[in-house]
Amino acid sequence: MQLLPEGFALPPAPYLLGLLVGLGAVGWAFARRRPPVTDRHVVALAPWMCTGACLHVLYVLDALPPAVRPLAGTPAVYLTVALVAGAIWIGADEGTGRAPRALAVTGAFALLAALGLALAVGSARGTLHPRWPALGLVASAVVAAAAWVGLARLRPQAAITGGAGALAMFGHVLDGVSTALGVDVLGFGERTPLSRVIIEFGDALPTAELVGAGWLFVLVKLAVASVVVALMADYVREEPTEGYLLLALIAAVGLGPGTHNLVLFSIA
Repeated sequence: MQLLPEGFALPPAPYLLGLLVGLGAVGWAFARRRPPVTDRHVVALAPWMCTGACLHVLYVLDALPPAVRPLAGTPAVYLTVALVAGAIWIGADEGTGRAPRALAVTGAFALLAALGLALAVGSARGTLHPRWPALGLVASAVVAAAAWVGLARLRPQAAITGGAGALAMFGHVLDGVSTALGVDVLGFGERTPLSRVIIEFGDALPTAELVGAGWLFVLVKLAVASVVVALMADYVREEPTEGYLLLALIAAVGLGPGTHNLVLFSIA
């Protein structure tokens, strides 16, 4: 059985070596300086997560210059974004508390550039149709907000995760809703093997004719995100640096694919 997503391939050796050396240097700087990590830092990383998703869409559509294209594949795009964002974080953190602002501002500019290029590609090809993805984004925000409020009432300690927990919740709801939208409405397929199994199971249920196959995937993503965020509360309270960094990773593996889906659906 295939375990890795379709399209998973390491970049050419020179690119991979450069990414690993750069990440090693950033990791060493983090270990030496041990900058504080809060929920503000995690939320500030959100634009960078979305930037990586937009770059990967451009990679899929073969719309990037050949010199930089290998940096936007899977999994290279994760390493590329981590390297750039980590370098900015280290460069901005000198005990001044400016890192969240620096990450958010630079990430916003990077996201605007990457998203603008993606929309321009869609417009030039005559395939720009953002209506359904926009509706998916709104639906995701509503569902994630309701889920966050419900989780805070059922497990009040989950609120200690703050904006980082809310971002993780939203990211995975976005991934679930956008995947369901692509499968049930827009006719796209699912590249991740485990997700595809869940969707195929949903398609085999009697409810498929009424509500489609993707609803089960949304439910699974919502349940898993709620449980993980609730369990992370104690870890964040006891080890905030490690806890928030882990929440950033959890948010990224939801927000990245979800953003990728919406941008791809908008321009392809």
